[in-house]
Amino acid sequence: MSMVKEFKDFAMRGNVVDMAVGIVIGGAFGKIVSSLVNDVIMPPIGMLMGGVDFSKLAITLSEKTATAEAVAVKYGVFVNTVLDFVIVAFCIFMVVKGMNRMKRAEPAAPAAPTTKECPKCCSSIPLKATRCPNCTSDV
Repeated sequence: MSMVKEFKDFAMRGNVVDMAVGIVIGGAFGKIVSSLVNDVIMPPIGMLMGGVDFSKLAITLSEKTATAEAVAVKYGVFVNTVLDFVIVAFCIFMVVKGMNRMKRAEPAAPAAPTTKECPKCCSSIPLKATRCPNCTSDV
């Protein structure tokens, strides 16, 4: 089997294509959630906290000089990213929970028979019986 054909077989398998679609949609969903956090949720929270812009919150370790940029720990951006993660994780949890609820319960396997029919008198006898208790014939 040539390497190209083997790769084509691998790439066109259903679960690989499904995974690729999921990654693309997940990336787009991540952008939507980031916009929701940065543009919709955080501004009112910042306003309620006295006009704080979370994206600008930082601890400056070293000021900007003529030869070097400022060094800062941007914990406000980190708070936004954590909130992004929590929203995405909750949405994925809800989708998985919904899919599990929609999944059909597999029917239970039929129980193994415990009796058989006597070929002479047609009565029901235990599977391990070697003689029918009703007609006393060998089974």
